[in-house]
Amino acid sequence: MSVLSIRGLGKRFGTTWALRDLDLDVAQGSRTAVVGPSGSGKTTLLRLIAGFEAPDSGEINLDGQPIANADAGVPAHRRNIGLVMQEGALFPHLSVAENIRFGIRDQRDGARRVLELLDLVELDRGMADRQPHQLSGGQQQRVALARALARQPRLMLLDEPFSALDTGLRDQLRAATAAILASTGVATMLVTHDREEAMGFADQLVVLREGRLAQAGEPRDLYLAPVDALVAEFLGPSIILAATVSDGRAHCDLGSLPVAGGGSRGPCRILLRPEQIHLEAAATEPTSWRVDTVNWIGGMAHVSLTHPDRQAALQFPSGQYDLPAAGASCAVRLSGTAWILGN
Repeated sequence: MSVLSIRGLGKRFGTTWALRDLDLDVAQGSRTAVVGPSGSGKTTLLRLIAGFEAPDSGEINLDGQPIANADAGVPAHRRNIGLVMQEGALFPHLSVAENIRFGIRDQRDGARRVLELLDLVELDRGMADRQPHQLSGGQQQRVALARALARQPRLMLLDEPFSALDTGLRDQLRAATAAILASTGVATMLVTHDREEAMGFADQLVVLREGRLAQAGEPRDLYLAPVDALVAEFLGPSIILAATVSDGRAHCDLGSLPVAGGGSRGPCRILLRPEQIHLEAAATEPTSWRVDTVNWIGGMAHVSLTHPDRQAALQFPSGQYDLPAAGASCAVRLSGTAWILGN
């Protein structure tokens, strides 16, 4: 069942369409992440759903009821949608308890509800009387989440809520937030520029490009089977090769590879991900590649290979522990299948 249903959504600023002809469904209890390059329409989509902007075309439905279309819209404060912003946006003059209590509709049992929400977001009850400036960034975001959940929303919008945090804390809070929202059963939409954050958080990944939906689906499906090269490269390091496909195999600079992605025949482009490649030291022979460079940065290396007989070159990141050294000859071993890219 869809909590949020969007059909034909469009928003124009002057003569420029920020969003156009967008269809999207968010299932009850699910986590959707929206990603895309700058200017792709991510923030515009969030603002339209929240009620801060009005659409120029299409409609937005929440629980089967229209909340916005080109003619009318339910005011933002009546949409029963929670929102957590990048900086938390806590009221600086209110205590933690007062911030959370602001979101509680029935104030008759507000004190007990505040304590329950502090427990839910895993903050010590002793923090209830603190001011926002006395909290760490991660604690402030937990309070902001508790305040948003206090409204018992049908949909939660997260606008890059982890981007201002240090890397380790960001990963920790992202996992905690996903678990908290899953326990409440609230459908969630995360808008972020961080593809790894999106793929680690969501069970539905939505990629926008130039205001249109490029692709949507499970994160791993999009990563392994992107609709085109632009989506492939946006979602992670990509090895894209020209190939000729016949009888379920692609013939390319790496030899003959099994392929997935339909019954295409003839010239095309195929996708491999770096983790599918394993290099093995090998004697110089017609099938050997030469390792030109291996530049380690932490646990990853940037590798470049050339094949003198084929006048071919490969560059990709690798986490392989036993990479052959620069100058060595190597064989390229592949796991899995290549993916045939669309146009």
